[in-house]
Amino acid sequence: MTGIIIADKPEGWTSHDVIAKLRGALRERRIGHGGTLDPMATGVLPLFIGRATRAVEFAMSSDKEYIAGLRLGLTTDTQDITGTLLTSREALVGDEQLREALKHFTGEQLQLPPMYSAIKKDGKRLYQLARQGLETERAPRPITVYSLELVGRVDGDYYLKIVCSKGTYVRTLCADIGEYLGCGGVMSSLRRTRVGSLRILAARGVDQIVYAAQNGGLDSILLPVDSFFHSFPAVTVDASCEHRCKSGASFNCPGAPDGRYRVYSESGEFLMLGDSEGGRMRIGKTFFEAPGR
Repeated sequence: MTGIIIADKPEGWTSHDVIAKLRGALRERRIGHGGTLDPMATGVLPLFIGRATRAVEFAMSSDKEYIAGLRLGLTTDTQDITGTLLTSREALVGDEQLREALKHFTGEQLQLPPMYSAIKKDGKRLYQLARQGLETERAPRPITVYSLELVGRVDGDYYLKIVCSKGTYVRTLCADIGEYLGCGGVMSSLRRTRVGSLRILAARGVDQIVYAAQNGGLDSILLPVDSFFHSFPAVTVDASCEHRCKSGASFNCPGAPDGRYRVYSESGEFLMLGDSEGGRMRIGKTFFEAPGR
């Protein structure tokens, strides 16, 4: 089995929990995901199955879209509502004041990773140190927030639509916004609505995926791996070039201007992502199934 399934991760589950559940249901060990979500978060968790696991790195580096709840007036040790309360104060902030603050957090910037994260420091995860009550120096990391807008308010929580680069911690963004406003802030909810080109509208709950697997319905939700790369133009090569591709060699491709391509065989098999330069196609990332698999 090879392809992509867009799971809608339920609240309270880790990303690994989802994979562990579906490895059994799909009877497939080769499953990877396209970006960890915290247990409290829900939404798009792309699952790459079989040979498609080779695309995980592209999903990890893709931009993401979220709807995040922001609760002003609180700070916690985890920067979200699951943590230990550190401070609580009245938040005298209006919608327009918040909108002005959001402009300050849009664009390229440096973000200090939270202690409650899986980043390693001297061989230990930061969250392991944090659970021991320790805090260590961390280097700020470059991120990009492509867009950040206020989209609603319910029961005192503001809701933000965020499109950001890989490596962005949304709960840290919420905490930083609260600090900038002088009242503190925490992330009260998080739903990921897009990873690259994979959107929440195509996502299925874990139970739906299990049901499909048990009742012969996987074909209706299993996406071909090349669907993740539709932003790249396609090129079809002849049998000789296909053979060179499967041997790991570059080949002449004079009809393809410089750039990245989806490369297909004459039979329609998705062979690889290739990089054309000076009329020659070089191996980028192969996706053809190796003989015997």
